[in-house]
Amino acid sequence: MRKSIVSVLAAGVALSLAACGGTGSPATTPAAAPTSAATSESAAPAAGSLTIWVDETRIDNFKTLGEDFVTASGVALDVVQKPTADIKTDFVAQAPTGEGPDLIVGAHDWTGELVSNGLISPIELGDKGKLADNAIAAFQYDGALYGVPYAVENIALVRNNKIVQDTPDTFDALIEQAKGAGAEFPAIIQVGDAGDAYHMYPIQTSFGAPVFKSNADGSYTNELGMEGAEGEAFATYLKKLADEKVASVSMGGDQAKQAFLDGKSPYMITGPWNTAAFTEAGMDISVLAVPSAGGQPSAPFLGVQGVYLSSKSENGILANQFLDYMATTEAQQKLFDLGGRVPADTSVADGITDELLAGFAEAGKDGQPMPSIPEMGAVWSHWGNTEVSIINGQAADPVAAWKTMAENIKAGF
Repeated sequence: MRKSIVSVLAAGVALSLAACGGTGSPATTPAAAPTSAATSESAAPAAGSLTIWVDETRIDNFKTLGEDFVTASGVALDVVQKPTADIKTDFVAQAPTGEGPDLIVGAHDWTGELVSNGLISPIELGDKGKLADNAIAAFQYDGALYGVPYAVENIALVRNNKIVQDTPDTFDALIEQAKGAGAEFPAIIQVGDAGDAYHMYPIQTSFGAPVFKSNADGSYTNELGMEGAEGEAFATYLKKLADEKVASVSMGGDQAKQAFLDGKSPYMITGPWNTAAFTEAGMDISVLAVPSAGGQPSAPFLGVQGVYLSSKSENGILANQFLDYMATTEAQQKLFDLGGRVPADTSVADGITDELLAGFAEAGKDGQPMPSIPEMGAVWSHWGNTEVSIINGQAADPVAAWKTMAENIKAGF
């Protein structure tokens, strides 16, 4: 769950939650070599075991998934629980010594760090099944695939149906509609005093100004995509959003949530982490894609969850059997049924019956993975601070401020 930018596949489960990985069957591939799905498909299922690290929010889901995987493959999955705050740190510390797991479940934006440290191996899926292209792209790095996605999270437009019952096709028309309904705020987008480019991103991308440009496979280059005329047009529009009381530095996450709960706006751009509070308060809401402000599709950032293969695993072929299984619609459906997260498999996503969750899935179809490249570290503070300066009027010329931001970001690469 991502509330702000600072702060987007299985085996009778062994009863012992041993934290030591790679202790199953004997080594079958060199530790750091990429494994091939084609090789694993041609081999008969081999008895053995794999260790996978999972956080507390999905431990039970992967234990249940493991029961299906052992039936299909003869390979047991030892599911080890790690605290959310520690799982990546522990993996970085233990994997080099051979004390880590064969597999780890985590966010796609770990990829750059884990690759740079030599801790994960590229994988080759013989069949990517019906996994969404943008979910696959999230785990692409330097032309290689490093994880199998299974769940996607993104923000969208949440509508208070008590105030308005339909939504225009453009953001400008949305603003005028809300004004006509007498709303205190035409729409709510959390900003805060440090800025929040994450929540503003669907508006920005509708101007054709992604944070970085992309390769043909969907992976990111280190060339800024938000400078030039498109980014400058967004900067100018951002000032308009401030003038229209849509963007305000006084509207942090908590304030934005409360203002929407209080009925002060018909619209809020937010994620699934807030919709439960809205429905629990008795609100009648719908979840929709963010209307375009700049003429192109509004693309929110995607946070993608998936499974990585440790480069130190001595069970490469067995691990690849599990990764192939994770890419199947069967496994994707199982994890969705168990966890309720929007699935990476498009056929499972298309079958979601919960209207709110289906709304988030639809809004994320044009989404762009959160960059995991090292250069992203130089972006956030300049990006957020520049947006704040435009919104609160410190920057007299939004275009000039945006140009300076781009130069400062590139100087940090």
